Amino acid sequence: MLHIDTIAFSIEGRPLFEGASANIPTGHKVGLVGRNGTGKTTLFRLIRGELALEGGRISLPSRAKIGGVAQEVPSSGTSLIETVLEADTERASLMAEAETATSPDRIAAVQTRLADIDAWSAEGRASAILKGLGFDAEAQLRPCSDFSGGWRMRVALAGVLFAQPDLLLLDEPTNYLDLEGALWLESYLAKYPHTVIIISHDRALLNRAVDHILHLEDRKLTLYTGGYDRFARTRAEQRAVLAAEAQKVALQRAHMQKFVDRFRAQATKAKQAQSRLKMLEKLTPITPPAEAARHVFSFPPPEELSPPILRLEGVAVGYGGPPVLRGLDLRIDQDDRIALLGRNGEGKSTLSKLLADKLEGAGNLTRAAKLRVGYFAQHQVDELELEETPLQHLQRMRRHEAPARLRARLAGFGLMADQADTEVQRLSGGQKARLSLLLATLDAPHLLILDEPTNHLDIESREALVEALTTYSGAVVLVSHDMHLLSLVADRLWLVSKGQVTPYDGDLESYRNFLLASDTKPAREKPSPKPKRASRDEIATLRSELRKCETRIAKLEEMRDRLAQKLADPVLYENDRTGDLRVWQGKYAEVMDGLDRAESLWMAAQAALDTAEKAEA
Repeated sequence: MLHIDTIAFSIEGRPLFEGASANIPTGHKVGLVGRNGTGKTTLFRLIRGELALEGGRISLPSRAKIGGVAQEVPSSGTSLIETVLEADTERASLMAEAETATSPDRIAAVQTRLADIDAWSAEGRASAILKGLGFDAEAQLRPCSDFSGGWRMRVALAGVLFAQPDLLLLDEPTNYLDLEGALWLESYLAKYPHTVIIISHDRALLNRAVDHILHLEDRKLTLYTGGYDRFARTRAEQRAVLAAEAQKVALQRAHMQKFVDRFRAQATKAKQAQSRLKMLEKLTPITPPAEAARHVFSFPPPEELSPPILRLEGVAVGYGGPPVLRGLDLRIDQDDRIALLGRNGEGKSTLSKLLADKLEGAGNLTRAAKLRVGYFAQHQVDELELEETPLQHLQRMRRHEAPARLRARLAGFGLMADQADTEVQRLSGGQKARLSLLLATLDAPHLLILDEPTNHLDIESREALVEALTTYSGAVVLVSHDMHLLSLVADRLWLVSKGQVTPYDGDLESYRNFLLASDTKPAREKPSPKPKRASRDEIATLRSELRKCETRIAKLEEMRDRLAQKLADPVLYENDRTGDLRVWQGKYAEVMDGLDRAESLWMAAQAALDTAEKAEA
């Protein structure tokens, strides 16, 4: 159990926690929610012991392991699968000791512990986690240095999931995942065998993957049973009850005050007036919980264009080589609300860029004469001018517009006077995202293309975005891992798969079920592209990886033989030893499963080496 007892903590004189308490039973899945800036990430740092409490205490069972995602996986030459395996430090240490131990007793103890922690099925578990987060067998053998920062964050997430700490702390884990990765994580966390606390603004994740909500408000912690929707209903009911009680008390105070004011000066009523005055002093005002800050988005309405506003016939698009998408026959009208579905790498962002006129396509692509397109992609948040204020950003784009009008535009996106004059580098992630959304919609676009718009937005801001998109009179094309947003905004689904874009006949729930079901089936092999010439260093790395695979297989075969010998012992089959028999049979099955996966990785490593050596020749 995680025990948080009357903790106190301040940052720069501003109290974040005052007498805050909560008990999280072992095995609970908890969503930590609260307004931005209330101290959710700080609470994680306090739990990990990175910050010192000013009062109270936080306690866990002795020897309990706490895990969280590192800020970034180093850009090293270590393969993804090895990086994830190394995240379980106990297993890595035992595996290293198994190579050097000489004492028979120590060898036996190491091997027993390795069996206890399922060390021999580790490769299979690590591979399955990486696959769920978007890395196929070939990618798992590539070095971390081959991947961008966002992809290495997925590797960091895979590592902590593989290590299976007793307390798993995740801070906005879906921010660097696509829809498929977010759905896989949601399913994985629901079955995670230990305690989980997640900071998230993903409403679907907080409804499906957690069974409790820990609410941080007014420097206090309150634990609620159920997912986010149940928490929101409970909070609304509490607010309504307290608001009614506050109104009742206010009326009583007004009535008493009126009596006191009227009769205080009259001798015959003075004693009664004094009595009412004392009662008034004892009547404590009731303040209901504050409503969540009302976030707004105000998209300027475009003029209406004749349909279609965009038409594609036989269009292909790529990046100079073979087309990523081909044979596109699509039509967009101004009242369309379209969500793009498809696994990572299939071309959703490529299609978005084509529609936004950021990429040239071959074929017949017809745009309405006066069509204006607004485009928001997550990377644009990082391309803002950090030393400029939001007001200065607008002044560059609207040189002849009055500052008061520009400030009104900023206020329409929740950036009030203080934020308008604050340098972008000092704004929160959510405030930067709001500014980018404002810039994307400044010209009242007829078509608004949003690629992962909800990253860094809190739940209230996401709800405001849903409301704005629902009333917006232009077309919308959405790419998002936020199922809640997609379900409320999109009325058409396009599936981007195998170089094609086709209407998806099912709904989002059927697509979710399809993805989760397909994750349990072996993926079909894709035809290999023509190999590029490999360097000597790359070939040396592949040969090293192949040797590691062979070493893993040899160790697993050794463990398999030991277990087979154990299972051949007649004593195990005596009536009073059936429990032991099931345990050893289970271990044997785990080793055989690990051996199968290790052999698959060996085959992939051998194929990669063969391809590289042929290319070199």
